[in-house]
Amino acid sequence: MFDVLSLARFQYAATTIFHFFFVPLSIGLVLMISIMETMYVVKNNEIYKKMAQFWGKFFLINFAIGVVTGILQEFQFGMNWSEYSRFMGDVFGAPLAIEALLAFFMESTFIGLWLFGWDRLSKKVHLTCIWLVTAGTSLSALWILTANSFMQHPVGFHINNGRAEMNDFLALLTNPQLWVEFPHTIFGSFATGAFVVAGISAIALLKKRQVDFFQKSFKLAIIIGLVSGVVLALFGHTQAQYLVETQPMKMAASEGTWEDTSDPAPWTVAAKIDAKNHTNSGEIKIPYLLSFLSYGKFSGSVEGMNSLQKKYVAKYGKGNYIPPVKTTFWSFRIMTVMGGLLCVLGMLGVFLIWKKKLLTSKWFLRIMVASIAIPYIGSTSGWIMTEIGRQPWTVFGFMQTAASVSPNVSAGELLFSIIAFISMYSILAVVMVYLFVRTFKEGPSLNTKATVQSNDPFDGEGYHIVTE
Repeated sequence: MFDVLSLARFQYAATTIFHFFFVPLSIGLVLMISIMETMYVVKNNEIYKKMAQFWGKFFLINFAIGVVTGILQEFQFGMNWSEYSRFMGDVFGAPLAIEALLAFFMESTFIGLWLFGWDRLSKKVHLTCIWLVTAGTSLSALWILTANSFMQHPVGFHINNGRAEMNDFLALLTNPQLWVEFPHTIFGSFATGAFVVAGISAIALLKKRQVDFFQKSFKLAIIIGLVSGVVLALFGHTQAQYLVETQPMKMAASEGTWEDTSDPAPWTVAAKIDAKNHTNSGEIKIPYLLSFLSYGKFSGSVEGMNSLQKKYVAKYGKGNYIPPVKTTFWSFRIMTVMGGLLCVLGMLGVFLIWKKKLLTSKWFLRIMVASIAIPYIGSTSGWIMTEIGRQPWTVFGFMQTAASVSPNVSAGELLFSIIAFISMYSILAVVMVYLFVRTFKEGPSLNTKATVQSNDPFDGEGYHIVTE
């Protein structure tokens, strides 16, 4: 039989991962829509207005379902994790309340103005509305990550009667963990929106549907995807260096490092990990690279899990402080590979557009259709590594996960709710896919013809284009 802790962790992981399918897409799509409408206002070209309206439908569908799935997240803190809520509710509640009362209300208000204001507001006022939605989605992410960063690196609090009480709100906002985590998450979201638009556009280009419209969408998406992928990698490197200082056990687990490394330290590309005996076999290593990833230079050793375990026992008391190594190790590598693919496909896409070979490169368009999954796999793997690698802690150094679960929730209740939630979420997933497919089949409402004769290497490729 499953125990309460395992079921509670599984339920939270399943619902959180499903909810996070919607969050980065909303953040990424609204940025692209804002840029599209900006181009419409600046160039006074109707096609950019149609682009903003068409991709806006996907955003609205995704946003609506994301709100529904997100409601459950906060309820779970009280239902399944009441001890955790009791311990840090004073700290955790503040950023979550601000996110709901400020950022979410801001998003919702200006989404309504943008949706119903196309023919009622001036162009510039209407454009301002969608940029404020963009700001609202980013602010929502900021406040959520403020709370999460406290769990990774607790700051701005003191312990009173066994509870964490906030005594420095500014410390939460200036938490160094937040400022390596936030940009990494935001640019990952931008990449998600870009690759979804690029992938859907690639389907239309393969079918030769409304080529001008979808080629412009693809062009914008691939450029944003490339820039986001590169910045994402840079901040990922910064975050890894920060982990060495604040959560060395997580870093050691993500590298499968049991013993202290040599100086310089090699990076393990792949290995067969024996977590029971604390050994690896079949290792493939790249010399010097772990030192560079950890310290930004090709020298320096990295502390291993065995020595860190001894230090943690001396500091926190008896217990196993080594996280699930295999999961942490491989999720980190999956995330890294997906990030690399974003950059490679982005560069290749820009190159093919520059060479006016995009429409004839059907092989690449097919890859771009499949690449819709890449940012989702990458972000999910990254969060698995982030949260699993922190185990056994809920709040690092102060509260363990085993002590966070609700004492009065039974395994049967959890199992029933897991089945119910997965069933409901499956229905929501089917509804979302159906609405996305229907929106794509309806296509943008274009009723003009255009012949492209542009010398712009990013535009047209010399084809006669019919947009109706």
